[in-house]
Amino acid sequence: MEEIKKAAGLLAAPSVSKALLRFKIEARRTDKSFPFNSYKIACELGDFLLSKYKELTVDVHKPDWIVNVEIREYAYLYAGQIKGSGGLPVGVSGRGILLLSGGIDSPVAGYYMAKRGLTQEAVYFDSPPYTSGKALDKVVKLSRLLSGYIPQFVLNILPFTAIQERIKEHSQSRAVTLMMRAAMVTIACKLAKQKYALCLVTGESLGQVASQTPESIRFSGSKSDLPVFRPLIGMDKEEIINIARNIGTFKTSILPYEDCCTLFAPVHPIVKPVFKDMESIYKSLNLDDLIEEAIEKIETITF
Repeated sequence: MEEIKKAAGLLAAPSVSKALLRFKIEARRTDKSFPFNSYKIACELGDFLLSKYKELTVDVHKPDWIVNVEIREYAYLYAGQIKGSGGLPVGVSGRGILLLSGGIDSPVAGYYMAKRGLTQEAVYFDSPPYTSGKALDKVVKLSRLLSGYIPQFVLNILPFTAIQERIKEHSQSRAVTLMMRAAMVTIACKLAKQKYALCLVTGESLGQVASQTPESIRFSGSKSDLPVFRPLIGMDKEEIINIARNIGTFKTSILPYEDCCTLFAPVHPIVKPVFKDMESIYKSLNLDDLIEEAIEKIETITF
């Protein structure tokens, strides 16, 4: 107990020097063989600190600082806490595939699902020469930032150019973006099954763009028989930007290098597509061989 008191005195000193004078002791005793119970530990340490620092007062309701004591195989003491993000440990909810663009939304979506315990790999749809190497570098930087929240984060870089050109040549111009989105979901679902992932994750926000209306989401989402999680679906852009700033991805996301969807977006896209008509167009594209070939050529980076 004398050693515990010394440690409590050291922890109290910085707060006393800052004239933070109201304190509280919180004690827990996991090891019941320790001769003092939790209440007695708190009383002993409170008396000790009051005798050591005469200016201190005990305030159990609104303390300026708290000394926490945990009696386990050793005695652990700490003062001051930094609030974390909360949620669940990454990995306890299984594995998912994050459709990662270079934009603001998808990194935030990945972060939110990590908070719920989902570990993730990302797939990025690379379209040289339509997108530059700098666009890929941007996504690599975003992946490195996400790896701070998702350990052993993997970026799968999929060559998308041939698929994109097929869609551009054979689809209705107004449906190009939606067809690309459907192809991406198809690919992500196939990749998920290869990786033993249980779901897909997207950064879609309802009504934000033409491919994110209820009708459009219904069609593109139908290309996966796995669940598609959309954690940002009810957020507006300002909310998403604030979160991106907080997690450190915003400055990278706004670098001026466009992704493949932006470059091929029609001037007047379909906003309320008819599901049966879109199904007919998508089947007519005959993308299966191109998709299998693209998946075989995936390059991966592990952070």
